[in-house]
Amino acid sequence: MYRSAARRLLPALCRHPSYRSANQASPLRFSAPIVYRAPFSAAAAPGNTQNHGQDHFDPSTSSSSSSSDEGQTARDTAGPKAHWQEEQARVLQASLRHAITLGWSDAAMIAGARDVGISPSIVGSFPKKEAALVEFFMDDCLQRLMDIIDKEDLSNIIPSHRVAKLVRIRVEMQAPHISKWPQALSIQARPLNVSTSFKQRAMLVDEIWHAAGDKATDIDWYLKRTILGGIYSTTELYMLTDNSQGKVFD
Repeated sequence: MYRSAARRLLPALCRHPSYRSANQASPLRFSAPIVYRAPFSAAAAPGNTQNHGQDHFDPSTSSSSSSSDEGQTARDTAGPKAHWQEEQARVLQASLRHAITLGWSDAAMIAGARDVGISPSIVGSFPKKEAALVEFFMDDCLQRLMDIIDKEDLSNIIPSHRVAKLVRIRVEMQAPHISKWPQALSIQARPLNVSTSFKQRAMLVDEIWHAAGDKATDIDWYLKRTILGGIYSTTELYMLTDNSQGKVFD
């Protein structure tokens, strides 16, 4: 479009009197002729047909090639990452038994790494260190509770008794760690860990209410979960301060 406009305007400009006088007075002139290129044509010249075919660019081939390269790169990146995450999970799982005596600490995680034959240096790969161990324990307990809910038939129990039974089952999972659980609570209360702790407890009470058959969709949904969260936290604190032989489980 711009070249066509130049072809129309330049001859007219050269014929204009003011352009001629300006050219005569000015020492600068065009030293090279203007080369007009032919407009684009889809038809190739006969002599260049073979070269044109050889230089033809196929976008579909390029796109598929780049997509396959990207997919291969993603697989190569995901492989080591998945393996690394699997090793971290193994270390955390093995560390739980040491947390009973060593507490929620780096020492328990180092002992767990040695148990599964992984270098203790992997502990340095956990950004949240002991908080990662507590969060893993919370997720593991939730998964175990969900497995129990799936296996047991709770349909013949009234909803309030279902809630009480599931809260009891969940609290009993912490019994082996009762002596070190105050340390876990202090770790969860740290500013960087509060959001995750709140989310895990919210998921717990939500799962219990679902198992109890709750189908509320109005404001009761929030009230029930808030009340149950308070009940669970109160039960947890009472378990820590109960010095009786059977503790809260009786």
